[in-house]
Amino acid sequence: MLFDLPTLLALRVGIDFLIALAFWAQMRRYPAIGGPGWWSLSSVLGILGSVMLWSRGALPDALTFPLGNTALMVSALCAWLGFRSYVGASRPLLPILSVSLAFFCLTLFFLIEWDLQSVRQALFTGAVICIAVCSYVEIWRADPQRRVPEMQALKWLTAVEFSGVVAFAVALQVFGMSQDAMTPPFVFFFLLTKLLRVVLYGALVSYRLRLDGDKARQGLLQREADSRALIDNLSAGVIVFRPDHTLSSINTAARRFLGWSEGGANSALPEPSVEGWQMLREDGQPMRRHEMPFERVLATGQPVRSVVIGMPQGGGQGVNWALCNAHPENNAQGGLRHVVLTFIDITSLKTAQAQQKHLQSQLAQSQKMEALGTLAGGVAHDFNNILAAILGNADLARQDLPPQAAARESLHEISTAARRGRELVRQILAFSRQQPVERTRVNVCTILAESCTLLRGALPPQVELVQWCAPDTPCIEADATQLGQVIVNLCTNAIHSLDGRPGRIEWRIDALPNHSPLLPSELAQTCARLGVDAVRLRVSDNGSGMEEAVRNRIFEPFFTTKAVGQGTGLGLPVVLGVVQVHGGAIEVDSVPGRGTEFALFFPAAAMEPAGQVDSGNASSLHEPVTMGFIQTLPSSVPSTTPDPAMAEDPSAVPSHILYLDDDDTLVFLVRRLLERRGYRVTAVTSQTQAIDAVRASPDGFQLLLTDFNMPGMSGLEVARAVLDINPKLPVAVASGYITDELQAEAKAAGVREVVFKTDAVEAFCEVVARLVRSEPV
Repeated sequence: MLFDLPTLLALRVGIDFLIALAFWAQMRRYPAIGGPGWWSLSSVLGILGSVMLWSRGALPDALTFPLGNTALMVSALCAWLGFRSYVGASRPLLPILSVSLAFFCLTLFFLIEWDLQSVRQALFTGAVICIAVCSYVEIWRADPQRRVPEMQALKWLTAVEFSGVVAFAVALQVFGMSQDAMTPPFVFFFLLTKLLRVVLYGALVSYRLRLDGDKARQGLLQREADSRALIDNLSAGVIVFRPDHTLSSINTAARRFLGWSEGGANSALPEPSVEGWQMLREDGQPMRRHEMPFERVLATGQPVRSVVIGMPQGGGQGVNWALCNAHPENNAQGGLRHVVLTFIDITSLKTAQAQQKHLQSQLAQSQKMEALGTLAGGVAHDFNNILAAILGNADLARQDLPPQAAARESLHEISTAARRGRELVRQILAFSRQQPVERTRVNVCTILAESCTLLRGALPPQVELVQWCAPDTPCIEADATQLGQVIVNLCTNAIHSLDGRPGRIEWRIDALPNHSPLLPSELAQTCARLGVDAVRLRVSDNGSGMEEAVRNRIFEPFFTTKAVGQGTGLGLPVVLGVVQVHGGAIEVDSVPGRGTEFALFFPAAAMEPAGQVDSGNASSLHEPVTMGFIQTLPSSVPSTTPDPAMAEDPSAVPSHILYLDDDDTLVFLVRRLLERRGYRVTAVTSQTQAIDAVRASPDGFQLLLTDFNMPGMSGLEVARAVLDINPKLPVAVASGYITDELQAEAKAAGVREVVFKTDAVEAFCEVVARLVRSEPV
C-alpha cells in the first residue's frame, strides 16, 4: 500500500513531538513574542488526535472518534490563536472552549445516538474549513500591503490546506469514496502542510526577532545620538581617550576649551594626544606625566576627582583653567576600554580669584598706608611744632647776638639740622597726603622742562638726561609744586639705580584718549565720565632694575634698598600719594639688569583758553616746602611787618592779639615774635582761658589766632564759642595740614582764614597784619 496509515500516524506523532519541544523552547527563550506557546500546544493536541486515530479498533469508538476529531480540530484552532497572539490580536478563549465542547458533544451524539458517519465527516470538515477561512482572513489583515514574504507564503499555504479539505470532503460525499481509503492520503497531505507551516512559523519568529533587533539597534543609535547631542551641548568638557593615548571622542565645550574649532581640530594645533599635551598644576608649574589625570587612571584603575589643571593656549593667549575628573570605562570582562575626562572651565573663576586676591592685596596695602599715613601725620604734626620752636628760637637768639659772636656758628648748625628734620617732616606729610593742594591748570611739559634744567646741574657727568614732549599735550589740574616734587623724586630714584655707572634717564610726555587700552581701567572710566583724555608721564632708566619682591614693596613707607643714612624710604610713597591725590594712577615696569620705567597717568584738564595756564613757578619747584612754623632769617634782615596801627600812628595803642596753642614752646615763641613787631600779645595754652579772656573783654582783642589740633576742644570749637561772644572778632585757625573738610568746616564756623604753618616768618606776619587790618564783618 502506498500510504500506510499507522506509519504515517507514528511519523506524525514524532514530528509533532519535536515541533512541540521546539516551540516550547522558543516560548521560554522569547517570552515577548506571542505564538510559540500556542503552536506548541497545537502540536501536543495533534499528537493526541494522531494517537486516537491510531487506536481505532483497539479502544472504544465512543472514545477514539470524538476525542480524536476534537483534538485535531482544537489543534487547528490553537494554530490560529497562535497567529493572533503573534500579531497582537485578542484571543477569545471562552467562545473557543465552548465551540470545542459543543463539537465534542455533537460528534459523540452522532456516533452513539445516531450513527451517521456522513454527518460526522461533514461536521469535522466544516469546522476545519471555518478555521482555515479565519486564518486566511487574519493573515490578510496582518499584512494588507503584502510586505512580509513569510506571511504571504503562510496565506497561500492556508489556501492550499483549504483546498485539500474541500477536495477530501468532495471525494467522500460526492464521489462516495471510502474513509479508510481517503484517510492515509489526507493524513500525508496535512503532514506535509504542517511541516511547511512549522517552517513558516519559525520564519515568522525569526522575522519578529529581526524586527525587534532592528528596533533595538535604532533605539540604541537614537539613544547614542541623544547622548552625543546631550554631551556635545554640555557646558562641561568631555574627552574620551583610548588606552593607547588616542582620542575617541571630544565634545564642543572641550574643543572650545582647547582652542579647537567646533567642526574639527584647528589646523594650527596638533591632534589631542595626552603625551603631547602640556598641562600645568594649580601653582602654574608644569604637571609631570604621572600627575596627569589620564596617566593616574591608567596606573591605578581608580577614578581621579577634582584636579585643577591649566592648559596653555597657542599664540600666547594665556592659560585656560579647568576642574578635571577622570574615570575608567571597562568592558564586560573588566578590561579598560576608555578613559573619560570631564572638566569644567574655571578660567573666569581663576581670573576672578586673581582679581580678588589683587584687590585684597590693594586693600591691605591701602589700609596699611592709611594707618601709617594717619600715624605719620600725627607724629609729623607734633614734630613740626618742635622743629618750629627750635628754628624760631635759634633765629631770635641769632638776632640777639652781635654779628661776630662765636655762638652764631653753633646756632647756624642747629638751624641746619632742624631744616633736615623739617625736610623729613615735609616728606612724611606728603606721603600721608596732608599737604595743602592748590590745583591750577598747569602744563606738564613746562614743569618738566624747568625741573630738568635745574636737575642737570646736580646730575653726575656720565648720566644723560633726555626729555621729549608730544606736541599739543593737554594741561592738567595739579599743584605745580607737588608735581615738581614728583619729578625730582623719580629722577633721584633713577640716578640711584644707575649706581654711579654711565646711563640714560629719559622723560616722555604724551596724551592718550580715554578709551585707550594703555590706560588703567579706573582712570579710563573717570576720564570717560569727565569727557577728557589723559596725560601720560613716563621716566625710564637703564639701571639695575628691580626683582619682583622689591617691586611689590617700593611704595611701602620707609622701605629702602639703600644703605643706612642714604635714603628715608619716603621718595616713592610720596610720589604715590601725590599721584593719587591728583586722581591719577601709576604703573611700574622693571626688569633686573635692564632698567625701570615709571608711567604716571593724570586726567587732562577741561579745555580753557591758553592764557589761563599756569606753567608753574620754577623757583618754587625746588625751594624746600617744609612744614615748620618759623624759618630762620639772617640777622641782618629787619622786621618788615610791624603792627599796622603803630606804623600809621606811633602813639596809637598796639593791636591786642590772643594766641592759643597747647604747646608751651610755641606759645613762648609766638609771643616773643609778635611782641618784637609791636603787637600786644596774650598767649594761653588752655581753651577755657582763651574763651574766658574774650568773655571778660569782648572788644579787647583785634585777632584770635588758635591752633586747630588740641586735646579736648579743637580750634574750630573754640572759634564757635568766641564768635558767640563777639561775632565781629576776626578768628584764624592755624594747622600743620589743611584738608578740604577743614576749610569747609572753618568757613561754616565763621573763621576768617585757615593759616598753614608756613616756614616763612614774613609770610606768617603778613597774615597776622592782614587779619588785624581787616574790617569787621
